[in-house]
Amino acid sequence: MNRSELVAALADRAEVTRKDADAVLAAFADVVGDIVSKGDEKVTIPGFLTFERTHRAARTARNPQTGEPIQIPAGFSVKVSAGSKLKEAAKGK
Repeated sequence: MNRSELVAALADRAEVTRKDADAVLAAFADVVGDIVSKGDEKVTIPGFLTFERTHRAARTARNPQTGEPIQIPAGFSVKVSAGSKLKEAAKGK
């Protein structure tokens, strides 16, 4: 499902216009992005998803073409965890 299909499904389910559904989806993405970029708290939708920023330590890797070791600097990543209701839905229950 791509974004336009998701917006259409949200609009139908919530009985709002596609423009309103798209605006809500965009606002949701902005809010989650802002909170995760700060890194001081996580976003939790109970039973569905949790978004949180995690720290990745510096590490040594290998260039697959040459085999040379390369240094990858420390940085941040995003961890997304499925909640219990989403896990049950994935099992088909």
